Amino acid sequence: MKYNDTSCAPQPIHKIINIESSMLFTVAEVAEILKTNVDYVHKLRKAKLLPFIKLGSYKVRKEALQEFLREYEGKDVTEPFNVKDL
Repeated sequence: MKYNDTSCAPQPIHKIINIESSMLFTVAEVAEILKTNVDYVHKLRKAKLLPFIKLGSYKVRKEALQEFLREYEGKDVTEPFNVKDL
């Protein structure tokens, strides 16, 4: 007899971020969405390219993240502190 119960199957390490229903994202969630690391997200924050709200820890509004992606699409923001009006 085969055992097909998958309830004990390993769960993914990363939770799935539901971009559609979230209003605020943590720094770690933004890093995951942008496929980068937390340090880079903090550089974006410190360079004032991506506005954050501090509610215990830093959070970014979904709309602000979408605006950032629209504004800098096709542009090089590898070094956030060197970004001028592109």
